[in-house]
Amino acid sequence: MSDLSFPAAIEQASTLLALWERGELSDEVLADRVAELVASRDGARGFFVASLPADNPLMDRLPEPLVLQLRVAGDGVVDLTARNLAMSTAMEWQHRRSGDEEHRAGSERVKARSTELLRLLDPSLVKERLEPLLAAARGETTADAEDVAFLERWGYNDEQKLAIARAIEAVAETQAQSW
Repeated sequence: MSDLSFPAAIEQASTLLALWERGELSDEVLADRVAELVASRDGARGFFVASLPADNPLMDRLPEPLVLQLRVAGDGVVDLTARNLAMSTAMEWQHRRSGDEEHRAGSERVKARSTELLRLLDPSLVKERLEPLLAAARGETTADAEDVAFLERWGYNDEQKLAIARAIEAVAETQAQSW
């Protein structure tokens, strides 16, 4: 599955979510299939695009075998989850500002799920990934150029960046003992 395209990965992940929700796939088999998906960048992106906003309980009550596989996947999963936290936080702010309650609720769901997942992933990898993203959101001169470019590419304003910084700090607070 490592050469699965992004659209094919979304489709595969959606199928897995549906099978799991209907009870046709055990937690262990789901975890193994997701591990295959997240072994590639496009596969991981597809999994998160399908699962984070989905009206499916998987990401709200992550089975232990799935958490273990996502932890094993390492940096790539941590990076995508951090980016999903940032993007959903910024969009939640934007939708709240524009009065778009339906989209705000969807962004809030992705934000909450991303936050929880970051709390379950390897604390040292999460810290390593979130610290430079936090520096970029705060506009610090020592910020990593890639994270600055990420925030600029999406055109986030200062208020959105502040919201992103607060979301990152909320993750850090729950992992303070390991940071």
